[in-house]
Amino acid sequence: MTTHEKGDRVPTAPAARTLDHPEPGEITLEGVLHALSDPMRLQIVRFLWPLEQDEEAPCSAIDLAITKSTTTHHFRVLREAGVIRQVYRGTAKMNALRRGDLDALFPGLLDAILTADAARRGREDRLARSPA
Repeated sequence: MTTHEKGDRVPTAPAARTLDHPEPGEITLEGVLHALSDPMRLQIVRFLWPLEQDEEAPCSAIDLAITKSTTTHHFRVLREAGVIRQVYRGTAKMNALRRGDLDALFPGLLDAILTADAARRGREDRLARSPA
């Protein structure tokens, strides 16, 4: 609230909520690899991967079998490493993969990691289905 000339209290608009993101030059290979080394964070990136360049998804659209506070932690690690961009849209926190920045800094890295992950998951599925 602010005070008007005559002493009346006038409500002020709430400040826009923003989140800190590293600039492209601040994104490190070590930070990205660390962020992608966790299975839950890799699952988030897998979900965002097929989206178009500027397309966003709310946190709630990504089904993770963990608590809300742990989910928040994983999104924060990805954001602080420069892997995703998060913005508030109303009460929802929207997420987009920073594919352009990552491809410019580390050409082919995301493709290689996600291809290797898909191959690993395929092998695990085949082993789980094969008779013992």
